[in-house]
Amino acid sequence: MAGRYPVVLMRLSPSRVAAALAVAVLEVALTAVTAAGPALAQPAFPPPPVASPGTSGCRYHATPPPPLDLSEVPLPGASAPEPLPRPDEPVGGARMGECGRVLPPGAPPLPDGITAASWLVADLDSGEVLAAENPHARHRPASTIKLLTALVAGERLPPDRAVTGTQADADAEGSRAGIGPGGRYTVTQLLSGLLLASGNDTAQALARELGGVPVTLAAMNAKARALGALDTRAASVSGLDAPGMSSSAYDLALALRAVLERPRLAELLRTPQVLFPGFGDRPDFMLGNDNRLLTAYPGALGGKTGFTNDSRHTYLGAAEHDGQRLVVVLMRAEQRPVRTSEQAARLLDYGFALAANRPVGRLVDGPPAGPTRSQTTAPLQTTAPPAPATSPPATAPGAAISAPASQRSPGTTAVLGSQLVGVGMIAALVALLYRQRHRHGRPGRPD
Repeated sequence: MAGRYPVVLMRLSPSRVAAALAVAVLEVALTAVTAAGPALAQPAFPPPPVASPGTSGCRYHATPPPPLDLSEVPLPGASAPEPLPRPDEPVGGARMGECGRVLPPGAPPLPDGITAASWLVADLDSGEVLAAENPHARHRPASTIKLLTALVAGERLPPDRAVTGTQADADAEGSRAGIGPGGRYTVTQLLSGLLLASGNDTAQALARELGGVPVTLAAMNAKARALGALDTRAASVSGLDAPGMSSSAYDLALALRAVLERPRLAELLRTPQVLFPGFGDRPDFMLGNDNRLLTAYPGALGGKTGFTNDSRHTYLGAAEHDGQRLVVVLMRAEQRPVRTSEQAARLLDYGFALAANRPVGRLVDGPPAGPTRSQTTAPLQTTAPPAPATSPPATAPGAAISAPASQRSPGTTAVLGSQLVGVGMIAALVALLYRQRHRHGRPGRPD
């Protein structure tokens, strides 16, 4: 155990470290109990993700890979959503339903260094998909789902409406633009924080102004369906992992195209930096765009980055060359050996070099007319099967489970105590490393 948990815990977001340690305590407790009593099921974390492009096949065409942490455990009394239904025919054409690489006949070799499990390159104007890999595989979108948040807010909120920041905004988990309690922000300024700095605080403030998170999520999912993005379910307004979160490289290309069709949002995407309001005694400050492609790739039109422990790195970008505009999407990528922004640049170069009029698919302009079918695969792997009617009451998540005293040997308490001490040492180590990594109070940027 001691060789496994420190690595996994350092992958968790800070607010979930405590929950993960609770599971660790539970596991060692169960280990000690089973040494002297009946066997009990023991929770275990899956291994860390390994980038394996080209090998995922169709395994994730129903649901994303299993989560690494507790972010997708449903709330008490709730169950995980069923997998999204799939259309009878792949959206975008027959080849969009293929597994692995989808290339035109005679296409040149792909560039080196592409780590994404799923990616796509398409023409923004004609809608032609030029090349892809597992385009409809379902992965977690991370902060790229904020494109849907921006679309909904841009359509429903006046750009000059004033919004007052709250302490809850300032305390938002993950990346933040810098909202503070009592600060005054226009909707346009909140959108700049959302798209330039991937602010989870601005996502929360916009959702509150839209009528609350449930209302906003319903609008985001309705927008996804209207675009024809049938692999997409927004489960959080910021992109933080939550039960049922899903999208695909194909869907995110539809979302970015829709954002670029809105002049106000498109201008924000290509803005290098913007003055953002301060609050209280804090003065106004410059907010920079976290998309490296914007300044590193000639003709870049903007894009969006994303990262969570479970999604790994997602990346969207668009660029124009000789009158042709392309979009590139990478999902479940890694930053090594090549940064995702550089991977995107290489795929854009590849797309611009491909021969014209040889598409492998097409970006749709709306949902398909045909019916969709429910998945026949197992439901999302985030909820335990229901207990039989004769079973004792279910234990609350994270609660300790132990055998009756009559089933324990005299040595069980000593073994349990020593293992719990080990977990305590792990917790202390994680806390120390957390303080070192986050002493400036701002999470690291995704790319």
